Amino acid sequence: MESTDTPGAKSSRVNSGAVLPGREARRRLRKVRMGKDVLTRLLVSIAGYGVVISLALIFIFLFAEVLPILRGANLESPTSYSNPGPAVETRYIATERYQESAVRFSADGQVNFFDPRSGEAQLEEQVGIPETATVRSFAFAEPRTRLVAYGLSDGTVAVARHEYALTYPDDVRLVTPKLEKPLGEDPVVLDDEGQPIEVLAVQESARGTTVAGYTADGRMLMARYEARRSMMTGETELTRTVHELPAPPSVPTRILVDTTMRNLLVGDAQGFLHYYDISQPDQAVIRDSKRVIEGDMVSVTAMEFLLGSVSVIVGGSEGSVSQYFLVRGDDNIGRITRIREFERHPDSITTIFPEYSRKGFVAGDAGGNVGIHYGTSARTLKIENVSENPIANLTVSPRNNGILYTDGTGQMHHAELWNRHPEVSMKALWNKVWYEGRSQPDYVWQSSSATDEFEPKFSLVPLTVGTLKAAFYAMLFAMPLAIFGAIYTAYFMSPKMRGMVKPTIEVMEALPTVILGFLAGLWMAPFLENHLPSVFTVLIMMPLAMLAMAWLWRFRPAWIKHHIPPGWEAAILIPVVLVVGWFAVWSSPLIEVAFFDGNMRQWLTDVGITYDQRNALVVGVAMGFAVIPTIFSIAEDAVFNVPKHLTQGSLALGATPWQTVIGVVLLTASPGIFSAVMIGFGRAVGETMIVLMATGNSPVVNFNIFEGMRTLSANIAVEMPEAAVGGSHYRLLFLAALVLFGFTFILNTLAEVVRQRLRAKYSSL
Repeated sequence: MESTDTPGAKSSRVNSGAVLPGREARRRLRKVRMGKDVLTRLLVSIAGYGVVISLALIFIFLFAEVLPILRGANLESPTSYSNPGPAVETRYIATERYQESAVRFSADGQVNFFDPRSGEAQLEEQVGIPETATVRSFAFAEPRTRLVAYGLSDGTVAVARHEYALTYPDDVRLVTPKLEKPLGEDPVVLDDEGQPIEVLAVQESARGTTVAGYTADGRMLMARYEARRSMMTGETELTRTVHELPAPPSVPTRILVDTTMRNLLVGDAQGFLHYYDISQPDQAVIRDSKRVIEGDMVSVTAMEFLLGSVSVIVGGSEGSVSQYFLVRGDDNIGRITRIREFERHPDSITTIFPEYSRKGFVAGDAGGNVGIHYGTSARTLKIENVSENPIANLTVSPRNNGILYTDGTGQMHHAELWNRHPEVSMKALWNKVWYEGRSQPDYVWQSSSATDEFEPKFSLVPLTVGTLKAAFYAMLFAMPLAIFGAIYTAYFMSPKMRGMVKPTIEVMEALPTVILGFLAGLWMAPFLENHLPSVFTVLIMMPLAMLAMAWLWRFRPAWIKHHIPPGWEAAILIPVVLVVGWFAVWSSPLIEVAFFDGNMRQWLTDVGITYDQRNALVVGVAMGFAVIPTIFSIAEDAVFNVPKHLTQGSLALGATPWQTVIGVVLLTASPGIFSAVMIGFGRAVGETMIVLMATGNSPVVNFNIFEGMRTLSANIAVEMPEAAVGGSHYRLLFLAALVLFGFTFILNTLAEVVRQRLRAKYSSL
């Protein structure tokens, strides 16, 4: 059969067949590209959301660790039972560490040990009150000593101690209470005249047991008892030294003796607090008197030392609770100073009991309210009404996890207590705090000490200031070198020289910061201390020498022009830098002799400038070297990627290269340069090893370049290994990490906003 197709139709089918496969291929290619674009956008979105989620999880984790320190105290519903022992007035109650045994001292001298949670009786003892005497007063020493004393009507004092033996029969903890009499079985004589002891104080230290009392005839007596065991007979010999002190201006309501046996405080019925200097008891004198309870018809109704017997808590008949301690003035004499006040109770304060291991205390009032307070942080964590009757006696367990109280109705009450982090408050973290032993409020970070009476100082201000100080001096050193070096390298340097310089500087970023810190601490710090004038010589002479070399370069001979092509001018500065550096070090001793009496460090000290060997200058130089590669690399890329048509157009219009740099290149590259600076600053803020090794790690609040600092990151690295998991110190380190995280997050967010605005502003160029 013959074909009816014409030649033209055949040609058309051939062309159509050739075109269709090409269109199909392009269609497939577009689909593949679209699929890749969609996949790429999806992966980028997932990665972006992953970063956001990761940051959110980090924040949540840090905040979860910090949250408990912001929580207040909590009291559970109390368990009540009848007072163990005789139906007489209770003078004192206390519990042992595990709350498996408690003690009640009655007004008649009977001592009953019992289970504080159930009231079950464990042991009954007698202090040993003679039948011819009656109890007129009672006192207890610092709770850790477990020492108590009864003042009797015949001028004697009965001293006893409640003790607890801890054993583990069959791997089960067993607490066995007992009563000891450290000064003997019989009461000791305080007043030889036999007058009743109306107000009493007792304290124990390595120097013996001190008892102070106010007698019925208005005399103030103090006696020190020392028990010595004879090596020959094994018997205990008791020595007594008695001193009569100046009588207080009015009738005392409470007397306290500190553990140093140097200070005695008396609160009276007129609302005054009197300070006796008893460092030389035979020459004791009233150093200061101050009204601590304001108003008419008011008195000091309760008064106790905090842990360490430095601060005293004073409770008034109008419900006030205040903290005082002695502050020495220019005359080196301690003055009674009100440090802080706590939330007022609804009724008159009846009892105060200090915590065993912290600077906190509990207070009870006549309205049946129990208040939980903490000294350093000035926190009143809770005031709760627990009874319709006045709180007669109150104690807190040694582990601060339970309270025991009586309300004068013949009932004992026990309640579990949650109060783990009272020493932390926003005020104590960020404001000045008046710490014990200091003459004024201050910012201090000191988390540990060698003594149990230590007052932890948790101010984040020194650490935050130290972080900013280290970053500031690092950026002050790194920014000019990195940015100017990036501009010169990208715009003026020859491609071949740029190909050597840029990779060399970027390789510096791989240098471990621990190496830089090691070199800074062990080599640079001593070197700068011994050649301190050379630092200032370099700062002055180096720029002048470079300007002089640039001026001389204008008059270079023709043969130099042929051998050094454009873009290689920076190479001639290498010998200039080396010569100026050598000259600065060589002339350092001569400058010290000529201008600083042979020792610049001592000269700085004489004019009032503190110089530490490991200081901000060392940190600034060492950390600057760590930050320079980051800033340089990003800024150099930003300058180098400025479109050529912009710079060429500027030059074509008659602008000089420097005018082009200032008017075109810097403006166009400003978003990238700004990003470089902020990334470098973020790295400086978070740097740990250099600061850790090149400073004295002193948490001070100043910007003196010759003093050290402690940063948030270095503090976390130093103290986290020794912090007890779950403790206040541990959680405060997490708070420091949260502050550092939040600071860098906010800083980077603001930097990104500024960068985007700069980019939008100059994108039209």
